[in-house]
Formats: sequence, C-alpha cells, structure tokens
Amino acid sequence: MYSACINLAAKATELLLPASDGQRGRILQINVSAGGVPKMPIAKAEVGTLGITGDGHRFRLHGGPDKAILLLASEVIDSLRAEGWPLYYGALGENLTTSGLDHRTWQTDQYFRSGDVLLQLTTPREPCRTLNPYGRGIQKRLRVHPGESGFYAAVLSGGTLLPDAIIERVERIS
Repeated sequence: MYSACINLAAKATELLLPASDGQRGRILQINVSAGGVPKMPIAKAEVGTLGITGDGHRFRLHGGPDKAILLLASEVIDSLRAEGWPLYYGALGENLTTSGLDHRTWQTDQYFRSGDVLLQLTTPREPCRTLNPYGRGIQKRLRVHPGESGFYAAVLSGGTLLPDAIIERVERIS
C-alpha cells in the first residue's frame, strides 16, 4: 500500500502545504541503536526509505518500509517520568523525540515534514516486551491514551534531519 506513496514522493513534496490544524513543533532528539532499547541520541541523521542510517532492529516485526521511523512526543515521556517511570528521551525506542506536536491527534495517513524529509504515519506502535526494562505495566500504561505509545511512519522523501529542526504536519492539496 505505501510503496505506491514512495514512488510518488517527488510529486508529494510539491503538493503539500502546512495542515489546517497548524501543528508545528521541533525535533528535540534523534535516536538510533544497533537494535532494541534504549536508542541513543545522534547529532545528525541521514534518512532513507528504511529509516535512519545506522539504526538497527532487534526483532523482525520492528522496522521495514512501513515502520521506518518511530515518532514519540517528549510530552509523553515527561509525563511518564513525572509518574515515576525511569525514562528519558530514546528509552522507549523512538527515533524522533518531538516537542510541540499534539500526539493525541496523530492518525494513520497523516504527513509530517522536516526539511526535505517527508513522513507518512502508518500505524500506532503496539508496546511490546522490548519495553520490559522500564517496569512491569509500562505497556499497559502506554495504551491508556491515544498516541502515547508513539506512531510509526514510512519515509516518502529522504534527506538529513537535525535536532531542533522544525517538524510540521502537512496536507495534500488537490
């Protein structure tokens, strides 16, 4: 399904405008690992259809074109930390820790752009046993509110990402 979108990536970047909801935030941190959690911050990321160069996946169900990037709002991590969970940015396996985007409104087929990089949300992340190091019940807690577990995205247009870069929701125009 999303391979058709990837083939249209060049046209898609020309047909997108800032979304009517005005969602605009920042990438606080970019994270990678050899596989599993935690993911650690990097200063610059090259992004292609399979995600960030150098980022690995411990399990077969993680990664791939439809799960190339995992976005998670810093506000979620901050809230969980305030509840006593031993978390920090990158701990939950997110590639992009964002700030200022309303994760409660994230839905499949929404588009986000940062510089030349264009992402299409594909599916909410289903918290799994990979998160066990952070305590019993973390998976259940992440399912309480929509968007708190993060959202996977396909990369429609690759490029370079930097921390503190603007990331905004964009919409297709006809």
